[in-house]
Amino acid sequence: MLKRYLPHPLLTLVLTAVWMLLINSFSMGALVFGLLLGIVIPVITSAFWPGRPKITNYRGVVEYILVVLWDILVANVIVAGLILFRRADRLDSRFVVVPLDITSSEGITALAGTITMTPGTVSCDLSADARSLLVHCLHAPDPQGVVDDIKSRYERRLKEIFE
Repeated sequence: MLKRYLPHPLLTLVLTAVWMLLINSFSMGALVFGLLLGIVIPVITSAFWPGRPKITNYRGVVEYILVVLWDILVANVIVAGLILFRRADRLDSRFVVVPLDITSSEGITALAGTITMTPGTVSCDLSADARSLLVHCLHAPDPQGVVDDIKSRYERRLKEIFE
C-alpha cells in the first residue's frame, strides 16, 4: 500500500527540498505544497520507472555527495588558477578514455554527470557497449592519474550504491 502512494520516498524528499530551496523562504504552506509535489510527481511518473534502482546504501550516497561537493570546490580553485596564471599553450588539454567496471545505467549516468559537473572535465561520449567513457580534461599531464582518480573517487562508490 505504501509503495503505491509513495513509490520513491527519496525522490519525494529531494523534490520537497528543491521546492523549498526554489521558494527561498520557509512557510508551512510552501512545505505542504512541496510535499504534495514530492508525492504526486513520483506517483504520476512511476510507470516510467519499471526497473528503478534499489538503493540500500544511504550512507554511501551521503559519502558520495560529500566527496563530489569537495571535489567541485577544489576543482574550481584549480581551474581558476589554470585560467588566470597559465598560458593557453601550456595547458595539457586532452581526451581520456575511462574503462568502466560499473554496469548499471543509473550508475553510469551519475558518473558521467559527476564528471561534467566537476570543473575542468566533461563527459563526451559513452561507448556503444557501455564499457568506456570518453572524458575531456582541461589539463591532464598524467592521463592515467585522471583515470585512476575517477575510478577510485567516483566509480567505486557508485558501484557500492547501485550494484
